[in-house]
Amino acid sequence: MKWSLFGSTLLACLVMATCARNPVTGKREVMFLSEEDEIAMGTEADPEVVAEFGLLEHPQLQAFIREKGMEMAKVSHRPGLPYQFKILDSPVVNAFALPGGYVYFTRGILAHFNSEAQFSGVLGHEIGHITARHGANQYSKQLMAELGLAIGSAISPELEAFSEVASFGMQLLFMKHGRADESQSDELGVEYATRTGYDGRQMAEFFKVLDKIGGGEEGRMPTFLSTHPAPLDRYKKVGELTQAWQSQLPRASYTVQRDSYLRRLEGLAYGEDPQQGFVEKEIFYHPGMAFSFPVPKEWELTNTPTQVTLSEASGNGMLIFDLAKGEDFAAGLQETLEENELDLVRERRIRINGFQALEADLRQKSTKGDTDPLEITLTLIQDGNRLFRFIAVATGKERESLLRTMAGPVSGFRRLTDPDKLNREVDRLHIAAVSQPGTLGSVLSDLGMPAARHDELALLNGMELTATVSRGTLLKVIRLKKTD
Repeated sequence: MKWSLFGSTLLACLVMATCARNPVTGKREVMFLSEEDEIAMGTEADPEVVAEFGLLEHPQLQAFIREKGMEMAKVSHRPGLPYQFKILDSPVVNAFALPGGYVYFTRGILAHFNSEAQFSGVLGHEIGHITARHGANQYSKQLMAELGLAIGSAISPELEAFSEVASFGMQLLFMKHGRADESQSDELGVEYATRTGYDGRQMAEFFKVLDKIGGGEEGRMPTFLSTHPAPLDRYKKVGELTQAWQSQLPRASYTVQRDSYLRRLEGLAYGEDPQQGFVEKEIFYHPGMAFSFPVPKEWELTNTPTQVTLSEASGNGMLIFDLAKGEDFAAGLQETLEENELDLVRERRIRINGFQALEADLRQKSTKGDTDPLEITLTLIQDGNRLFRFIAVATGKERESLLRTMAGPVSGFRRLTDPDKLNREVDRLHIAAVSQPGTLGSVLSDLGMPAARHDELALLNGMELTATVSRGTLLKVIRLKKTD
C-alpha cells in the first residue's frame, strides 16, 4: 500500500513537471515551478526575510538601488519579472536573491563597495541567480530527493527510521547555490554590468575584498570544500570575462563612478547597532527595548531582530527569547502551545525583579519511536502591553544541569536604566577628502582615526595601508563618538 501511495505521488509530480527552456542557456530542463510559482515563492518568503533582518531606513540609498536594479533588469534575460530591491539592516557583508525577482543587499556589503561599478557587478550576479532560475532548480532537485527518500523508506523499514535525518541532510545539500550556479551568475553579472555601461573589472576587484574578509588563504576553507569558488579564482575569471564582453560591446569608456557612490554612503550605519542588542561582560543589553539579562559563560548568543538564542556547545541546551504575540499570560501560553504542538503540564505565577511572570512546564504532544517526549520550560514576563518570552529546551543526561544554567538569564531579566548602555550609538560612515597626500596609513592618522582601526578602514576602502593616496581622494572613515 505504501509503495502504491508514494509511487503515485512521484508519478503525479513528474506529470506536473515540465521540460521548460532555461531563459539564459536556452536548454530544456525538468522544472516543477512555473514562473507564477516562482513569483509566489518569493512573495511568500519576502516578509520572513524582512522580519529576520529588518529594513534599513535610508530612502535615498533605497531609491538608488531600486533605480539601478530596474535599469539592469531591463537588459537581463527576464525583464518582465516584478523585481524588488531591498536593503537589509544587517552589518554582515552579504547579498542574495529569491526566486521571482527579489534581490537583497545588506548595509554591510554596501559599506564595502567602493564604486557604482562594484555594486553593479554584484547586482548583476544576484539578478543572474533569478534569470537562470537557480532557486527554482534547487527546489526541483530537493523535491525529487525528498520523493526518492519517501519511496525508499516505504520499501525499507530500516531506512524509514532514518528518513527524517536524511531529508534534513538533503535540505542542507541544496540550501546554497553550487559552484556551477555561482560561476554562471558571475558570468551574468559581468554581462549585465557591461550592458548597462559599467566596468566589470571593478567586480573583479571586489573579490579581493571578499578574500580578505574571509581571512585570506589562512582563514579560508579549501576551494573543493566550498560551494562558492575561491574569491581569488573568481577575480581572475571575472577579469577574463570582462575583457571578452567589452570586446563584444565596445564603448569609449566604461563607468566606474567612485566618488558619486561614496558620497551616497555619508552617515550610513556601520557595524553592529548597539540599540539592537550587545553583549558586554557576559550581560546581554538591549537599549532599544530597555532590558538586560546575563549570558551563561561559554554559551553562544545569536541575536536577530525577532529573537535571541542562547545555545550550549554540545547542542543539548537552548534558550530562546522573543516577544510573544499576545498581550496577557493566557494568550502567550496558548500561542506557545499551538505553534509548537505542546501540552500544558503545570503553571504558576511568580515575580522576576519587579515584573509579573508566569512559569509553565510543557510537554511535546507526540514522538516517533521510543523517543521520550520533549519537556520545555516556558517563562512569560509582563511589561506593560509587551509580553517577553523565554523557552528553555534541554535534552540528554545533563538536562537538569542545563535547565539550572538557563534559569540564570530568566531570573536575571531586568529593566535597563543605565544611561551609558541606553545611549550607545551605532558607528556611522563619514566621507572625507584627503588634504595632504601620503600613504593610506598616514592619511588615516591625519584624519584622526585610531591606529587600532587602520586595518579595518584599509579593508573598508579596498586599499593597502602602504598605498599612496593623493590630495582630494575621497575615503571612508568612521564618525567618531565621545566614547571612542
